[in-house]
Amino acid sequence: MIGMDVTKAMRAILSYAAFIAGLGMQPALAQEGIEIPAPVLDEQGGNAQSEIAVVAGGCFWGVQGVFQHVDGVTNAVSGYAGGEADTAQYGLIGSGTTGHAEAVQVTFDPSKISYGRILQIYFSVAHDPTQLNFQGPDRGTQYRSAIFPASDEQAKIAKAYIGQLNAAKVYDAAIVTKIEPDRAFYPAEDYHQDYLTLNPTALYIVYNDLPKIENLKRLFPTAYRDDPILVSEARASN
Repeated sequence: MIGMDVTKAMRAILSYAAFIAGLGMQPALAQEGIEIPAPVLDEQGGNAQSEIAVVAGGCFWGVQGVFQHVDGVTNAVSGYAGGEADTAQYGLIGSGTTGHAEAVQVTFDPSKISYGRILQIYFSVAHDPTQLNFQGPDRGTQYRSAIFPASDEQAKIAKAYIGQLNAAKVYDAAIVTKIEPDRAFYPAEDYHQDYLTLNPTALYIVYNDLPKIENLKRLFPTAYRDDPILVSEARASN
């Protein structure tokens, strides 16, 4: 696991498991970290040097962390999508009443990685798309599985891929991911950015998110980059 001694990581996992058990919570058996087929329908290579994908799948710390380790991604920003600008604040969206989902805006180079490949990693590694309004210990519509397409083409590819995966019965249940077009993205507060990298020993990160990074490395070895592309570094280069 990244930046951690294995023994320390296992202790943290056991401590976190005991903590949530003490709260009467049981961790769900997530269908993530599984091998899935690439999308049949994908974008055709064009002349664009940069493209944006916005996805949501539970707490944004782990989703951001995954895409920061994907080669071809030039930035991944945690934030909110699905609601209005005036309520795009962490203290408000936690009520589950603002319409937002914790989301990640992924900026990528389409000459190095396609939108379809981004979605393949999203469905396979970043979260479990069969869980309705929750991921792991997190509950509420703000943790829903959702794709916020930036274009009609992205929406078409996402819809086709969900249909493809459902038809192939890749998962034990149907995919519940919503496609929500024409929704703005609002960056989250600075203290949420690069959270996985900055807090690798936090119990939540160890238990819920570092396994996602290991699954990315295992399932997508040619797309994995060891050094994450951080928000702080992207800002400094602009």
